Amino acid sequence: MGEDGSLYVIDNENYEVRRYRRGESEGTVVAGGNGIGHDPSQLFEPQYIFVDRDHSVYISEHGQQRVSKWVEGAKERIIVAGGNGKGTDLTRMVYIEGIVVDRFGTVYVADRGNNRIMRWPKGATQGSIIVGGNGLGQEPNQLNMPF
Repeated sequence: MGEDGSLYVIDNENYEVRRYRRGESEGTVVAGGNGIGHDPSQLFEPQYIFVDRDHSVYISEHGQQRVSKWVEGAKERIIVAGGNGKGTDLTRMVYIEGIVVDRFGTVYVADRGNNRIMRWPKGATQGSIIVGGNGLGQEPNQLNMPF
């Protein structure tokens, strides 16, 4: 949900995110909409979205292990976290899920496959682990497939 009350919806079958303003019955494509793929104008298995104050849409893309940012009006994404394939190092993630972006543009990602939450500061080429990352488990320093 945007601060202006607009509803943002992932349409998985069309690989796009649509914005529905109050009173609208037809949404506007704000990200993707060009089929599945690797092209900067396409999405690959979008999972979760976050909308910031500037109406930029952040999307966790399960299929590419990345978070993409779509500035309002943009036709192509900017990769702001991951995008380097699956892995355990600080430049890679596995099966990413929920995302939150703070007012400074720092992206927080639930890296489900690595049982950790990562922080990616604006412009960073690698993230840092802020919670978990110590294997799957029940201990206080472990997570169990976070969303």
